[in-house]
Amino acid sequence: MTREEKIAACKTSVFKTVFPDITNHHNTMFGGAVMAMMDEIAFITATRYARKAFVTVGSEKISFIKPIPAGSFVELIGSIIHIGNTSIKVLVEAYVEDMYSDYREKASTGEFTLVAVGDNMKPIRIE
Repeated sequence: MTREEKIAACKTSVFKTVFPDITNHHNTMFGGAVMAMMDEIAFITATRYARKAFVTVGSEKISFIKPIPAGSFVELIGSIIHIGNTSIKVLVEAYVEDMYSDYREKASTGEFTLVAVGDNMKPIRIE
C-alpha cells in the first residue's frame, strides 16, 4: 500500500448524537464538547495510520461556523494533512445534521497535531 493509499484508508468518520447534557443555556453544544469530540477523532485517525500511541500537542484554526443544537447528529471526519518524523496533523470537520430532515451543514473545523510516544512518553518515529 502506498503512503497516499494508507492516508486515504485512515480517513475516519464517526456520528454522535447531541444530547442535552452537553449543551449550554442556548440549547446548543458547548464549544469545549465539540473540541473534545474533534480531538478524539484526530487521535483515532492518527492511531489508525501509524498504529502507535499518540498524545495531542496542539490544536489550531478551530472555527465554530454554525451552532449545533441538542437533538441533532454530528458527523466528525478526520483526515491526515501532514506527516512528520514523530507527528501527524489531522484536519477534523464537524457537520451538524438534523435527525428528521435532510438538513446538513458544516459546523466546525480544526487542525490537531499529535505526537507518537513510546513507553517512556518520549517522541518516537512514525515511519
